[in-house]
Amino acid sequence: MIPLSVYLFLLIELVAVAYIDILSKKIPNVWSILNLAFFGLFIFLMPDEYQLRVATFFYSLSFLFVGFVLYLLKIMGPGDSKFLFSFYLLVPATIHEKVFICLIYSTIVIGSFFFFRTIIRNLDKMKQAFITKNATLLRKAFGKKFAYAPVMLVSWIWFGIQNKELLSLK
Repeated sequence: MIPLSVYLFLLIELVAVAYIDILSKKIPNVWSILNLAFFGLFIFLMPDEYQLRVATFFYSLSFLFVGFVLYLLKIMGPGDSKFLFSFYLLVPATIHEKVFICLIYSTIVIGSFFFFRTIIRNLDKMKQAFITKNATLLRKAFGKKFAYAPVMLVSWIWFGIQNKELLSLK
């Protein structure tokens, strides 16, 4: 279960962060710090949903580690992985897996859309890159990373729609 107030708070936060991420392609650290502060507060205010256990940190730390690797590969920005890490601390551990499944599906669908759109828009550049065996031109044709916070927003909305029974009026 997740308190409806927490779900709505996170929804509003994701709208704000997604907007900032789309405009600036960066997620300021203040959002991650805010989430960490709220996590500390939630431990005391809602001890049934938020506890200091290994299960609470499993997904968050996994996102931080994988996000760091993706950052080194220039696939994901550092703000994305830090925000995802701190955001997941505010998701009760009992529903981590359900939220993760929505996040994976959203990432696949939205990422595929952008991937194929990029290919269609840059087909001539890509053909030229293959003909000339120019990897730099190919990388330029694919462009930069896309904003990930909007993907998180879509997955959060999808989670809420699919799992209404998990939202409690606490």
